[in-house]
Amino acid sequence: MITVAVPSEAVADALGDLGEDARTIVWDPVEGEVPEAERERVTIACLPHGTGGRRVYGRLAECPDLKVIQLPSAGFEHAVPFVPPGVALANARGVHDTRVAEMALALALASQRRLPQFLDAQRRGAWEPDYWSPKLADSRALVVGYGAIGAAIGARFRACEVEVEGVARTARTAPDGTVVHAVDALPGVLGDFDVVVIVTPHDESTDRLVDAAFLAAMRDDALLINVGRGRVVDTDALVAELRAGRLRAALDVTDPEPLPEGHPLWDAPGCIVVPHVAGWERLTDRRYADLVRRQVEARRHGDDPVNFVMMGAFPA
Repeated sequence: MITVAVPSEAVADALGDLGEDARTIVWDPVEGEVPEAERERVTIACLPHGTGGRRVYGRLAECPDLKVIQLPSAGFEHAVPFVPPGVALANARGVHDTRVAEMALALALASQRRLPQFLDAQRRGAWEPDYWSPKLADSRALVVGYGAIGAAIGARFRACEVEVEGVARTARTAPDGTVVHAVDALPGVLGDFDVVVIVTPHDESTDRLVDAAFLAAMRDDALLINVGRGRVVDTDALVAELRAGRLRAALDVTDPEPLPEGHPLWDAPGCIVVPHVAGWERLTDRRYADLVRRQVEARRHGDDPVNFVMMGAFPA
């Protein structure tokens, strides 16, 4: 019997009937220990958003038949040090693509069409037209991190008549026909684009990827959008460019995060900040439910876990 632990009754209801050989139980390891009657039965553990740390993963390690930990996020670096030995970690790649892409498009449109200054004027009861704000159409956008989410962003930008290219570890032509440059080519291509979207994960290779040299290579009045990870961008270097009025930014993620009171990004000229909400998807959403059902199906047939990212090798 495949036993799937989910964090709430609502998620269990969204999953529905998983078949005669599978069942759901409600257990949130953030809230407490695994029920004693289920300790040796849990096969797949689905975690809620914002879950991490030694205590939570220590509770998971108490389940001797646990085979898969299903994260609710595409990012997984926070979980890597805690996954119990012999347990597979799976992320939620594909679940959040549309939401992140929508936010990237919203940020681009808001910045290009100067929505923050119009909303400020509205609050002051002032009629202050800006007839010459740049449009998004006919601009050129570079998506740094052209994977599944990058392709979703590209599709939405193209619907607004934007010319889109990408950046990844190696140069290629993406399945959707997008020209993708190797990351080593960034210094030579950044100046060709009006909008640069960051959607990379954070690791050693992307830490402070967007540094002073990266920003200096962008064209004047270009827009930097970050819907990836805050630490991919050197915040001090970005603040310097914003204060100089040479670049604009629209950030769903920041470094530090949460952004503390009084931080210079809050009132930096030409900067939009939203509080890391682009990719959060309800676990009752059909995309997440479909992923968990596919995870059960993989377990049923002895296949590798869906969205497998690593096998645990660390004591919890």
